[in-house]
Amino acid sequence: MADAAVSGTRSARSAQSAQRVLVAADKFKGSLTAVQVAERVTAGLRRVVPDLEVEALPVADGGDGTVAAAVAAGFDRREVRVTGPVGDEVTAVFALRGGTAVVEMAEASGLQRLPDGVLAPLTASTYGSGELLRAALDAGARTLVFGVGGSATTDGGAGMLAALGARFLKADGEPVAPGGGGLAELASADLSGLDPRLGQVEFVLASDVDNPLTGPKGAPAVYGPQKGASPEDVERLDAALGHFARVLEESAGAKAAESAVSPGAGAAGGLGFGALLLGAGFRPGIEVMLDVLGFASALERADLVITGEGSLDEQTLHGKAPAGVAAAARAAGKEVVAVCGRLALPPEVLGRAGIRRAYALTDLEPDVATCIAEAGPILERTAERIARDFLS
Repeated sequence: MADAAVSGTRSARSAQSAQRVLVAADKFKGSLTAVQVAERVTAGLRRVVPDLEVEALPVADGGDGTVAAAVAAGFDRREVRVTGPVGDEVTAVFALRGGTAVVEMAEASGLQRLPDGVLAPLTASTYGSGELLRAALDAGARTLVFGVGGSATTDGGAGMLAALGARFLKADGEPVAPGGGGLAELASADLSGLDPRLGQVEFVLASDVDNPLTGPKGAPAVYGPQKGASPEDVERLDAALGHFARVLEESAGAKAAESAVSPGAGAAGGLGFGALLLGAGFRPGIEVMLDVLGFASALERADLVITGEGSLDEQTLHGKAPAGVAAAARAAGKEVVAVCGRLALPPEVLGRAGIRRAYALTDLEPDVATCIAEAGPILERTAERIARDFLS
């Protein structure tokens, strides 16, 4: 456990004055969903303070788990059959409330949608993500919050655009093959058939990734290896996506070149590029989701905020959910503690991020495999420690 407060900055009395707790944590990937994290933390807190008021608001940063967080916050759950990343049909979910739809690309085109987990770096397509967006439009959405992360794809959003009415053809007039690899044969792009409703909605690209489309910091170089791309595949994909952007310039004009180098273009294997081309506005995923989930009003009601995720590390500080929650809570003058599976940040860094103290499961169980297998019960015991330190 690491204490991020400077000694003496808070008295014991003020640390124990909280009466209402807001649990706004992300998932512990591979162990617990964000909803389960909130349930376990609540159970542990109430073992020490039985009548404690706890409000659960599971959060996400635009990656996998984003739709689940929206459903937990009261959005309707909608199912639709779409095309998976390698062409098989899958059941995907989006969330809808009023005119706002929360769409998660990983639901259609994520790594978890690959049959038997077999990676397909050159051929995986985002076509199903486009079908998912179209389903949200069919359901009456006027605002599309498009969470991108956890993708199996590196196709620059070509599949998504095709599902929404674009045509990408080879020199012989036949459609290019699915996936980023097929874009090397692209001869012409026709965007005239794009769904006209896209121009009538607010379209938000929600991501914690600000990479450009190509180059040393682009989608293939940075994220391709995670999706099974060899060094040769990375070179091939980078060249193909660069070619894709240049061909699109001929049909979409300078906007294509601008989008390719814009922050977020490289998100989800370049899917961000396709979304930006459609007019989406890029925003950090956690900021978008806190707005969508009604975090501000929940924060007003809270005296203590508990956030967290599976690993608190350097990546946390770059747009991940706990950092966003802590920043918003600090701005509102609310105290924040965090829970995590493992902690890799020193106290002073946590403090600068607005986190008073972090509690890791490995504090109670040093064996990581056991922490993963028994994350729920260990998290409850961790929450008991928080209750004793801050609430009793």
